[in-house]
Amino acid sequence: MYNGNAWKIISLFIKKMTITLQFKPEVEARLIAQAAAKGLSLDTYLESVIEESLINQKQISFYQTATDQEWNSELMDLINSPAFTVAPPLADTAVDREIIYTREEEML
Repeated sequence: MYNGNAWKIISLFIKKMTITLQFKPEVEARLIAQAAAKGLSLDTYLESVIEESLINQKQISFYQTATDQEWNSELMDLINSPAFTVAPPLADTAVDREIIYTREEEML
């Protein structure tokens, strides 16, 4: 059964991270003005901006950003992985053209 106090106990162990940022004076002034316009402290405003940015950030796939060298490296890692070294090779009959097409015809 759920105990409402469980969340309180867990939250006691979660610590906030402290980060020091150095902004240009004009950037700092804009941030302070934007925080004030929303009625928030600068810390709270920056926290919300960062959280919102992370939530709205699209996940970019490896295939969209990888260079040819990165692709080659990943493929070589895959080829040399233990999963491929212990897999038995396919028998010649498994990739025989006549058997493949015969199976397709039987399915029709």
